[in-house]
Amino acid sequence: MTSVPPLLSLRLSVDYRNKPGVLRDVSIDILPGEILGLVGQSGSGKSTLSLAILRLLHLKGGTARGNLLFKGEDLSAKSESQMRSLRGREISIVLQSPLSSLNPALRIGSQLSEAWRAHADGTREACDDAIRAALASVSLPNDADFLLRRPSQLSVGQAQRVIIAMAILHRPSLLIADEATSALDTITQSEILGLFAQLNRELGMGILYISHDLLSVAALCHRIAILNSGEIVECGPPSQIFGAPHHEYTQKLVAALPRLPVYSSQSSPASTRVAEPALTRA
Repeated sequence: MTSVPPLLSLRLSVDYRNKPGVLRDVSIDILPGEILGLVGQSGSGKSTLSLAILRLLHLKGGTARGNLLFKGEDLSAKSESQMRSLRGREISIVLQSPLSSLNPALRIGSQLSEAWRAHADGTREACDDAIRAALASVSLPNDADFLLRRPSQLSVGQAQRVIIAMAILHRPSLLIADEATSALDTITQSEILGLFAQLNRELGMGILYISHDLLSVAALCHRIAILNSGEIVECGPPSQIFGAPHHEYTQKLVAALPRLPVYSSQSSPASTRVAEPALTRA
């Protein structure tokens, strides 16, 4: 039986001008169609890794050393022009704040059209078809009224779905979701997590899901990598991370998970028992 080559394979160290060792020999593989969760506290280097994958570290004054392979090709050897052709077409990203990611002056349809034409030459009809399909994939209306709206006329959840639709217009092989649900309320967060799982199933899209929220990662991901102070300290399936964590830092993260009070119809708050939160796959 032959093994499937990774969609993304990296081993990187990253330095900033005034802060060396932000990432230290971080090694990650993502298989085609796999959802890998990357968990770490603020400042651990999660977003730095997403910038490194997209070869955008220079915008923040950072430099990377090591290996960065996508579909077997060395991304570090590609020119900026070649990387621009990959970003948004083969590798897309969804960021934390949807409303700030959209241009407030442009209508939704115009922004989606610009995103499509950045990587495709085709007729207006082909563009419209791609936009309608992307909006349908994220359970948004694709009629003229919705496309004429501006970002200020959308809820935060709708805006995040528009950003996701924009990210999947060209059916990328890899989607990076960088804290993509942290700005959302609990119900909308659950809906977006379900959407990522649906896109993974229907499009076979690999996803790097970056978050500080262990419970959302547990609900979505096939494997989870734990990032602490610039190093991957543990990586494994949710059953290992939550059932038998190896590293002391992972053990502390799991131990810090909230335990919710459960009330029976006959009990008072004084008789409340404490239960572990349920961890289920989306």
